[in-house]
Formats: sequence, C-alpha cells, structure tokens
Amino acid sequence: MPDEDYRTASHRIWEEMAAGWEDHRRRVWDASHPVGKWMVDALDPQPGETLLELAAGVGDTGFAAASRLGAEGRLITTDFAQAMVDAARRRAEELGVPNAEFRTLDAERMDLGDGSIDGVLCRWGYMLMADPGVALAETRRVLGDGGRVALSVWGNPEQNPWASIPARALLEQTGADPPDPFAPGIFAMASEERTRGLLGAARLEPQRVENVEMAWRFESFADYWHHLTNVKGAIAMVVRSLPQSEQDALGEEIEGRLQPYAEGGGYRLPGMCLNVLAT
Repeated sequence: MPDEDYRTASHRIWEEMAAGWEDHRRRVWDASHPVGKWMVDALDPQPGETLLELAAGVGDTGFAAASRLGAEGRLITTDFAQAMVDAARRRAEELGVPNAEFRTLDAERMDLGDGSIDGVLCRWGYMLMADPGVALAETRRVLGDGGRVALSVWGNPEQNPWASIPARALLEQTGADPPDPFAPGIFAMASEERTRGLLGAARLEPQRVENVEMAWRFESFADYWHHLTNVKGAIAMVVRSLPQSEQDALGEEIEGRLQPYAEGGGYRLPGMCLNVLAT
C-alpha cells in the first residue's frame, strides 16, 4: 500500500479507536506501567525541560513524566488522531496535570522548530507509522543538544500471544497472505537489529536497549474480546467488518487458543516490549 494510502487508513483507524482507548485507559496504563516507568526513568526528565510525546494515545506515559518538569517545564502531548488528543486532554484533567499542552501532530511531518525539544517519548508508535525512518529523522531534527528519545515497540510475536494469537487465527480463517514483517504494524520493529538500523540511519545512537515484560489481565473471554475489538487498531477494524457468524467462529477459535493463559476465571496474557533510550 502506498504510504499516503496507508496514512489515510491508519488515521481513520485511530480516530475510531480513540473511544475504546479512553474507555480502557486504566487497564492499558495498569498493564503498561512497567514499560512507561522504564521509559520515563531512562529519559530522566529535568525541571524546566520541554518534552514531546508522540503517538500519545490518551497520554499516560507523558503524564508520568510531567511531574518531573516542575512549574517551568512543559509537556507537549500529541497524536495524529484528533479524537486521541481530545481523550488525552480529558485524561490530563482527570489526573490534574497542569503543565501539558495538546496538539494534533503527525510524527513524520512535525510542525516544530529544529532543536526545540529536550526529550521525546513514544510508546508503541514508531512501528505503526508509514515510514518510521522518516519519523525518527524528524525526532532527531527537533531534539536539541543533549536531547534524547525513549521509545517502546513490541517484541517478537511469540513473546506477545495477546496479539499474535488473534492475528494468526484471523489469517487462517480469512485465507489472507501473511503480512510483510517490515510493513507498518505491531511487530514491524520487533527485530532489535532493524530498530538499531533505523535509529542509526536517523543519526540517533542507542544508549540502552532492553526487553521489558508486562502482562494484560482480563476477567473473562468477553472482556478480552471487547478489548480486542475496541482498542487493538487494525485487527479490531478487520474483526468488526466480518459477518457476525464469522466473528463468532473466530471468537471460538481464539478462546480455545487462549486456554494456556487462563487464570482465575479470566486470562493473564504476557507481553514483551523492546525499549530503547537513544541520543
């Protein structure tokens, strides 16, 4: 798919997913807290700095950093979906974050000055962008002297059954061809080698590269299914487009494959992220 076609489709997906992300905001932050904490600690925000969060969703990672910036510091919370930015603004009000501003911003085409940012956070964003190399080059451009970026992308499919199980079941049911592993998508930057290569091409040097474990918890299969079809981006849109009979059959297949992760009437589904601090 040409980049512009992908960008248009991706924008539509995340505008539609924003309501689900807002509805599931506490679950997402509870699950991803180890990932976000690693990112904020690695970035080490200092009082008075200006931080930028890209593809922020409802913004919790950036808000976790905002308290370290002091009264003179500033957090710029951005997403390219306006509905996500609106949800992040409401989340900031809920949390009482006083030093955040909100912008609709495409990470591949930032309307920000050269060297105007001290630190960048991006959780689960770069791998979904049409051209992550361009986005990382833009990140490098806006970073000032001593600037740094903390990012997180998803690790290998085998380490993330919460996503790989439904994706494989869907491919088998629909007969679709497996996607290009480097095409934009949830596992597009799972390879440490590729991620390091993209960073290097953007003149960003990794200082720390670590795997960070997390887990998703669901009270029941219905709970998992609601999350899958209201939060999980492109796969959610595909599942929702299927006839009800095919959705039902897919649900039964996925439920069977989730049994190894059953716990206390629900599920505990492990996840693994590749986290990077680069300068």
